[in-house]
Amino acid sequence: MLNPVPPIQIREGAVAIGGRPILRGIDLTVETGQFLALMGANGSGKSTLVRAMTGLSPLATGSLALFGTDIDDFHDWHRIGFVPQRASAASGVPSSVREVVSSGRLTRRRLLRPLSRADRRAIDDALAVVGLTDLAQRGVAQLSGGQHQRVLIARALAGEPDLFFLDEPAAGVDLPNQQALADALQVLSERGATIVLVAHELGPMAPLIDRAVVMRDGRIAYDGAPLGDHEVHHPDFGEPHTHHHHESLERRDHAPYVSSPLDGGSN
Repeated sequence: MLNPVPPIQIREGAVAIGGRPILRGIDLTVETGQFLALMGANGSGKSTLVRAMTGLSPLATGSLALFGTDIDDFHDWHRIGFVPQRASAASGVPSSVREVVSSGRLTRRRLLRPLSRADRRAIDDALAVVGLTDLAQRGVAQLSGGQHQRVLIARALAGEPDLFFLDEPAAGVDLPNQQALADALQVLSERGATIVLVAHELGPMAPLIDRAVVMRDGRIAYDGAPLGDHEVHHPDFGEPHTHHHHESLERRDHAPYVSSPLDGGSN
């Protein structure tokens, strides 16, 4: 049986912002069904790397392919789900939780068309996965920060993407909501989703991780087996003698399940 085309392949990738190098020499392949934690200190380049992987921060040099297609020729954005950093589900217009989650179906249906049975089923499932079914009619302005993040994850899920990015979803979120996020991600992982999680610390999500990639000074300092938070943030981590690559990581054969529209995020 042939291995599926990797959802992400970056070769010799570099990103510069305002002429200043941010990422350099990035070589990274993410396999189908993998749950990858992208970690590192603030300013290490991890959020810029995830934005590069979604095409939001264009490469200055090197190449990026999504599902085997060069980024310049890639148009299947419904296959990508992205929950940005420090975002809010609230907007200037009062909206219910269900209305926000429903907007995640826009990549799957024609504009102004009424929701189909498949749309409603996907929305109901997304709400159930993040544990917000009982709050579906509540206004998003009434939610806590952690509940906002779960709404954004549900919005992404409603689009049923194949590849799912989350940029620091647990930042500033209390422990019960961190656990709720972890429970939702566990469901996605068990369904075969390919997940890239950007995190400063993993907390309750640590048991879900298949592979860790740690950034330092705009480069990959470690790529291998999952690490503890205390290891990632040790002051000597990332020195040449701690740099390892594990090529033969466990791969899953089940097909990806989830999805969502691309959204903006911060650098």
